[in-house]
Amino acid sequence: MTQLGEIQQAILTGESAAVGSLPVPESYRGVTVHADEVDMFEGLESRDKDPRKSLHVDDVPVPELGPGEALVAVMASAINYNTVWTSIFEPIPTFKFLKKYGKLSPLAKRHDLPYHVVGSDLSGVVLRTGAGVHNWKPGDEVVAHCLNVELEGPDGHNDTMLDTEQRIWGFETNFGGLAEIALVKANQLMPKPDHLTWEEAASPGLVNSTAYRQLVSRNGADMKQGDVVLIWGASGGLGSYATQYALNGGAIPVCVVSSPEKAAICRKLGAELIIDRSAEGYRFWKNDDEQDPKEWQRFGAKIRELTGGEDPDIVFEHPGRETFGASVYAARKGGTIVTCASTSGYMHQYDNRYLWMNLKRIIGSHFANYRESWEANRLIAKGLIHPTLSKTYPLEETGQAALDVHRNAHQGKVGVLALAPEEGLGVRDEEKRAKHIEGINAFRGA
Repeated sequence: MTQLGEIQQAILTGESAAVGSLPVPESYRGVTVHADEVDMFEGLESRDKDPRKSLHVDDVPVPELGPGEALVAVMASAINYNTVWTSIFEPIPTFKFLKKYGKLSPLAKRHDLPYHVVGSDLSGVVLRTGAGVHNWKPGDEVVAHCLNVELEGPDGHNDTMLDTEQRIWGFETNFGGLAEIALVKANQLMPKPDHLTWEEAASPGLVNSTAYRQLVSRNGADMKQGDVVLIWGASGGLGSYATQYALNGGAIPVCVVSSPEKAAICRKLGAELIIDRSAEGYRFWKNDDEQDPKEWQRFGAKIRELTGGEDPDIVFEHPGRETFGASVYAARKGGTIVTCASTSGYMHQYDNRYLWMNLKRIIGSHFANYRESWEANRLIAKGLIHPTLSKTYPLEETGQAALDVHRNAHQGKVGVLALAPEEGLGVRDEEKRAKHIEGINAFRGA
């Protein structure tokens, strides 16, 4: 049996604590992009770029373990849109991030390689910890949040997201979670919810924390009971958590989806006010250069029809260019548009009169700090928020998993198994799981 096989066997037989006495292998399998292939999609439209061609499963060396860091045996991971961006080399190849990071210090130089091991989610077991790590030990079952910070300057000590050296692990750093072993900082680690399988526990990470900060945190929209919250892509990776936070926090979600199947998922979560934008035929752009304010007005009227005459207090934005003009228009007077992404394009256009004359606010929100991520994971562990995993692929088929997300042919989150040989493993509290099984499985088979 290989060294990695021994580690896997110890975890699968419930002897995770034993991994600390087992040798760490010299190499592992990781999902990579290659620096010499960054031009492979040149001339193609974004939608035509195929992650199956650029994402590889390679045998790569285990990186050196530095102070304040941990090596984790990865049981499962998940796909986020940043892996799609990485795979199609947009908006820039991630090797530029790695090269810049590599100049920071001799330790950071490890990340500047001709290959990039990607992935910003994981669940697994701590293998080793570096000098100065006190809260975690080999054998601990963990999930990881994807904020990588240095915290040597003052800016990040009020909110670590403002650290001058803040990066997203597995996107702007190397040795990510779509692999059999990952390298993280110890302040990325959080306890694995004990009622979830490995793949379920891995899937909330990035999107759950992002939605928490964007909607619930004081750093985001600071949602309160009774707020009307317009949620774009309400059955997707981000939106599915926003919908749960709105319902769990006493707000009123208005879920925007693109099919009857996605509407059905939102209803399963407990949402009642749903707009199927495809069925309604909204076309917010007349052409590539001009938006259609009449469509904004028609959209706003539909929202008021559903809410009994109320406009959204909060608009949960992430599509970007395609929807941003409608979002600014639709928010109520004094309302908030909070944005964390631009999956349909970064160059937003909106009519500023609707913003300044109606005292609206646009808030930028990016991922989450450790405290926010910890709180978001705590809610998962308590069964108040549930994973939105719909489908899981083996590590070898990560390219197909990323293509599903790229083409929006998925619901919720798409998981990837690493050292876990099959789905359904890793549950430590069957009684708690039984209480929440309906919520846990809400997206399964969708």
